[in-house]
Amino acid sequence: MAEVFDCSDSSQLLSGTRTARHALGRGELVVLPTDTVYGVAADAFSPDAVQRLLDAKGRGRQSPPPVLIPNSATLAALAAEVTTPLSQLAEAFWPGALTIITQANPSLSWDLGDTGGTVALRIPNHPLALELLRETGPLAVSSANKNGEPAGRTAEAAREMLGDSVAVYLEAGESDGDGLASTIIDATKLTEEGGSLRVLRQGAVSREAIAELLPKVTIEE
Repeated sequence: MAEVFDCSDSSQLLSGTRTARHALGRGELVVLPTDTVYGVAADAFSPDAVQRLLDAKGRGRQSPPPVLIPNSATLAALAAEVTTPLSQLAEAFWPGALTIITQANPSLSWDLGDTGGTVALRIPNHPLALELLRETGPLAVSSANKNGEPAGRTAEAAREMLGDSVAVYLEAGESDGDGLASTIIDATKLTEEGGSLRVLRQGAVSREAIAELLPKVTIEE
């Protein structure tokens, strides 16, 4: 049966993060708060755990989950190349609500689904999520909901949809992201000189803000 921890209570916060860390280490799922909406998390390097995440949401391998990371140093480890424009995006919008799809480091031994050799990365701007990420390393995290349903803005809302498919729920009150998910960009065509990118999902970070940051980059429709 799923365990629920009220992380506004300091004693439950400590036991909750410890229990969540152990659950993730066993390949189980955890619901945690982020700066946008609540997410359901799995060990990014455990194919069985990632498949469990997809099954819980009712999604197939053609919808691989993004990966949340604790810091920009992890970007250099997971991406095949960190160009100047990619570094500028990370510096400007991380931690924050921008998910960047880039070519994955080919030496990585993981299976997130049908990624085509890419990975979607983000650093969330939420203290509890960052604390857990610093302890666990990269986590595959997708919005905490069944496919086609609104993303959970509380752990309880997520639990109503995901139930006991998740081992641990970390409740930290209603998410303060106004229900907006992160903006997703395809940055696989960025080059050192500029190149191009595509906005795949408009979310909390505006297209205009990205264009202002990278005037030499073409933003494709």
